[in-house]
Amino acid sequence: MAAALTTVDALVDAGLISHGKAAALGDVAARYAISVTPAIAALIDANDPDDPIARQYLPDVAELIRLPEERDDPIGDGPHSPVPGVVHRYPDRVLLKAVHVCPVYCRFCFRREMVGPGGEGTMSGEDLSRAMAYIAGHPEIWEVIVTGGDPLILSPRRLGELMAALGTIEHLKVIRFHSRVPVTDPERITDRLLEALRSSGKTVYVALHANHPRELTADARAAVDRLIEGGVGMVSQSVLLRGVNDDPDVLAALMRGFVEMRVKPYYLHHPDLAPGTSHFRLSIEEGRAIVSALRAKVSGLCMPHYMLDIPGGHGKVPLTESPVSETADGCYVIEDRLGRTHAYSD
Repeated sequence: MAAALTTVDALVDAGLISHGKAAALGDVAARYAISVTPAIAALIDANDPDDPIARQYLPDVAELIRLPEERDDPIGDGPHSPVPGVVHRYPDRVLLKAVHVCPVYCRFCFRREMVGPGGEGTMSGEDLSRAMAYIAGHPEIWEVIVTGGDPLILSPRRLGELMAALGTIEHLKVIRFHSRVPVTDPERITDRLLEALRSSGKTVYVALHANHPRELTADARAAVDRLIEGGVGMVSQSVLLRGVNDDPDVLAALMRGFVEMRVKPYYLHHPDLAPGTSHFRLSIEEGRAIVSALRAKVSGLCMPHYMLDIPGGHGKVPLTESPVSETADGCYVIEDRLGRTHAYSD
């Protein structure tokens, strides 16, 4: 596989960033990881200052602006982590953060303080054993969501070991992977990786993360075909991002593209309060208007759930269904799944 571009100098050499712009990006590169795979580099239009692909993957000095409401752990994983690598926020499912590296680093990532070469790395054998013991000891856990980082960056051998361990837990029925790999590094979806995914005997899903229809290339579609033909169910997840997909027509093309690939649109996330990401965020009011316009354009098969992860670990709520009220100062009061109310400012 061709090497990813992981430094500002490499991005300059590839013609993706000008020398003039590069001089201002040193502090960004020192703070947040950079990686652009060849598949993504080929999609970037370096002559378009508003290119929606570049905006997702290339570093920007705006990332150095941190607003008071932004948080290192914006969705509150920490308080719900009983053992390293496990987040148990909802009764019947857990997150398993198997790895904290990715083939690419999204500039809006909500775990950007934890991922990358300087992040938390891959789970140690000891931590993985503790995680498996926790899952095995909680019979209410029906689903494990393997995330990170991007878990499909693991080698087939490591992935097979993980699936073998999960396969021994009788009450666990579903294993879901959250990944950008079929879009950003489609060559990784090999027969050996598919064999590893199938090895547990459990039902396996992959939630594919893509935010713009241009990301659904022929190679990405072929990778998705390999997963589906290999017995993997697929859903989508996207983030509503200013300057990327904050347009009902763009979202319609993206969601239709998913459905044409046999990927069911699942989640459209309101952007989280991650550090240095305010230039991507739009208000809940704007987001709800865009989703309403999307609903008027596409069939129900193409409609994702528009979700907000309430800061502080209070869980996800659908913004088109949950009680959301705006206050006089322009903030919101949001009711979570347990009926508790929370103040939210965007």
